[in-house]
Order: sequence, then structure tokens, then C-alpha cells
Amino acid sequence: MPSADLIFLHAPTVYDFGFSTMAAYLEQAGFRTRIANLAARMVRSPRFDAERLIARLKGRAFGIDLHWLPHAHGALEIAALVKRHHPETPVIFGGFSASYFHQELIRYPQVDHVLRGDSTEEPLRQLMECIVAGDGDLAQIPNLTWQDEAGEVHVNPQTYIPADLDHLEMNYRQMVRSVVRDRDFLNYVPFNHWIDYPAMAVLTVRGCKHNCSYCGGSASASRLISGRTKPAFRSPEKLADDMRAMYQVSRGPAFLLGDIRQAGMDYARRFLRAVKGYPGQGMLEIFQPLDRAFAEKLADALPNFVIEFSPESHDPAVRRALNMNFDNAAIEETIAACLDVGCRRFDLFFMVGLPQQTAQSVLEGVDYFEHLLARFDDGRLMPFIGPLAPFVDPGSLFYEQSEKYGYRISCRTLEEHRRALLAPTWKHILNYETRWMSRDEMAQVTYEAGRRLNALKARFGLISQEVAAETEERITVCEKEELDLPFGVTAFNLPQLVKMGASVIWEQLFGGGRQTRP
Repeated sequence: MPSADLIFLHAPTVYDFGFSTMAAYLEQAGFRTRIANLAARMVRSPRFDAERLIARLKGRAFGIDLHWLPHAHGALEIAALVKRHHPETPVIFGGFSASYFHQELIRYPQVDHVLRGDSTEEPLRQLMECIVAGDGDLAQIPNLTWQDEAGEVHVNPQTYIPADLDHLEMNYRQMVRSVVRDRDFLNYVPFNHWIDYPAMAVLTVRGCKHNCSYCGGSASASRLISGRTKPAFRSPEKLADDMRAMYQVSRGPAFLLGDIRQAGMDYARRFLRAVKGYPGQGMLEIFQPLDRAFAEKLADALPNFVIEFSPESHDPAVRRALNMNFDNAAIEETIAACLDVGCRRFDLFFMVGLPQQTAQSVLEGVDYFEHLLARFDDGRLMPFIGPLAPFVDPGSLFYEQSEKYGYRISCRTLEEHRRALLAPTWKHILNYETRWMSRDEMAQVTYEAGRRLNALKARFGLISQEVAAETEERITVCEKEELDLPFGVTAFNLPQLVKMGASVIWEQLFGGGRQTRP
């Protein structure tokens, strides 16, 4: 008998948030699910044998995410291993990249089904009903691409596009229950050092109202890939409930994915009223500058707030090519407003490989960081710079209108991207060059900018001299732990976890626990 109805497998190191919502949705419908983050296991232990684990797993179906294209090689290789050891078990793919390349993906022999779009919980439930029953009409399942026994590909209409996200469970409680039930912690860990840094993602929206030209999740990309004409938001009150429920599990920061102002200022104010008093750290993305009045509201509701802002360049001409129409004064006013009201940290991100951007412009961006660090010299402003790598996202304006934006795209199929990932360095993996920089120039200036920024961070006390020396020696852009936030001694709420675990054990001993479908 299978140990689960559906087993989610993840090849890259951080599995997509959709795994947790899909698992919870299926569990509520009576299915039993498991998650195995293979890459995190491999990073934690060189002795871990992914193929051996796959061979031992028993499920009615396997689900594999192909969200961003860097997952392409690993996801397809994992699917091939599944078919080697479980040749009769269906393999289901989903995610942005799977949706974009669905008609190519379905023709790989290790792929049986592709679910398209940004919200596949209900189509997945319907597909699992058919798989468990051993019959059913696949043609009636929305968003599904599949092959019949004759090898003919069928593309069902993409009609399941929920208008909001309030029907989903997004508080990780089901994940905790599954860990206890399956007595399996390591396979559920979202990323390698999550045990030490248990950050929790809070999903505010699917889709986007902004149309940043580099983004595979932009408004135009969402229309193309998911058929979504407007964003689907989670209600602000449910967002606040999600954060409080997560705090019952983890003392790590709660990272709100998506600018809370996208749905309008009334939505943002409702959320801040509902979340007021939250004791943990709240990390908020902003896509546009903010003013002092809004910063004060953030500080009042979330005293331990952190801001993540990605204007991508100091150069207004570059930002205009990204559909970002604000000036440097607005960037500095935003930083000043947030720091003045007590923001714990302000992360600022620039990118290499953009339209109108030369190597000189990249290095001038580091000079601008120096100006900012001199102005805001109290250790809370943390700048980062890195390449648009390894791929320009399919669905983005850069990819779909590459000539207009000055890009030369070298990979146009899923297979070309999969093969590119076998190249020896990230420079050779890149699927693009720009009119202003070649691959060689981008790689060279990325390293030079990284070195200069590394030295700046050491000079202004943002990192230790030891970390700076190690980064310089490895010639990396930054030490990834720089992104982590301090949050206290205890990573988890141990009494609450014990209480939740005891309830699961009680169900297993005395009934009420979910079993696999008969």
C-alpha cells in the first residue's frame, strides 16, 4: 500500500510556496501527501543518496515543480529517476516554466501531466481523484495538458483562475502535522539552513499589477502564462492571521511576498490594523517608493519591520527601461523615512545585465551605494548587487520583446535551457547578451562590482573583515548569510510544536488521522 497519495519532490534548494498550499488543500480533501526536498538533503549531507530515497518512496503519484528555469535540469532528472524506479506511477509537473513550455514538457517520456497556471490546487485535486479511482475523464480537468494512450497531446482550457486566495490554508500548520505524522523532519525543510533560520513566507498575492520588464511574474507574464487579467489577493485580515499562526511555530522573520499596497491603500491600512501588535519580525517587499506617512504606519503596526526594495539601478534611464518611473530622490526619501521611524534593516538590490546599462554604469551603481552608506551610516542599510542570472525569464517583456529591449536570447526551448545548465560556469549558462554588454563583460563587471561592494561593506562595518576576506577569496558577489536577520536565541516555539505534535499522535492512536485513499 502506498505511504502517500501524492509525493512532492523538489530538486533545487528552496521549494516553491505552492507545495505547502497544494499539500494542505489535498489533505483537506482527504488525500495524504508528503514532501521531499532532495536538494536540501544533498547539501546537508554528502552521503545522502537521492536515488535511493526515490526508489523507497511509495506513492500513487509524484509531483515535481518546474517554476523558475534554473530548476529545468534537476526537475527533469528527478522525474527520470522516478520513472526508472516507479515506471507505472504518474508524474505531474507544475509551475511558471512548466506552464510556459507545457507542450514541449509533456513530450518528455518521464512526464505524464502538466498543470498550468499560478493556482493549481483544485485542478490537482480533480486529477488526483482520477488517478486514485483509476478512471475519470481527464478532458474535464481545467488547466491540464496530457497525452492519451495514442500519444496525442491534449491541452484542456485554462479556466481555473481564482479571483482571490482566501480559500487556501497558508499558515504551515499542515506542514507541522505532516512532519509529526510521517516522523520525517529533514525532507520537509524548505531550504538548507532553515533549521537555524526558520523564515516563513507569507503570500499576499498571485499575479501582479506592475509590469517590470525583466520579471516572469509581471502583469503581462501572468496574462500569458496563467491567463490572469488581474491579481488575486488574500484578504488583509487573513494575512494577519497567517502571520500570527506562523509565529506559533517559528520565531524567524515572516516575509510578505508582494507589495501590500498593490491592492490599494485601503487594503494596506486594513492589513496594518489587523496585524498591529505582531511581536515578530515582518519583512516587506516594496515595488515603488513610499512616503513618511506610510512608513510611520508600518512602524506603528510592525515595530520590527524590515524593507526589501529592488530599484535595480542608480541610473534613471535604466529604470525607465524596466518600467520603473521614479528618481533617485524618491529612493533616498524612502530609505530615510523607513530608517527614521525605526526600520530594523533596509535591503537595497541592484542588478547587472539590464537595458541601457554599460559596465561603467554598473560600477557607478556601486559608487552610488557608497554615497548612500555615507549618508545612512548606522549599519541598517544593506546594499546588494548581482547579475540577472542565469536566464531572462520566459514570459517577461525582455524575453517576449527581446529586440525592443536590446536583448539577444540564445535559448528559446525548454531543452535548450536544460542543456545550458550543464555549462561549466554561470557565465556560460546565461541565455542572453545585451546590446550594451557581452557575456564576458557582464561576468567581469559583476565580479568587479561584487569586490568593490564587499570592500565597502567591510569599511562601513556591515560585515566583518574575516567575512570580507573569505568573500574576496571565493570571488563571490556576497556571503548569502548577509541576507539573514537576527531574531533571538530560540528559533522555534517549542511548547506550541509539542502541543501540535501531541494532537497528531493522538489522532494516529485513537482515530481521525488521514490514511491514503483505498
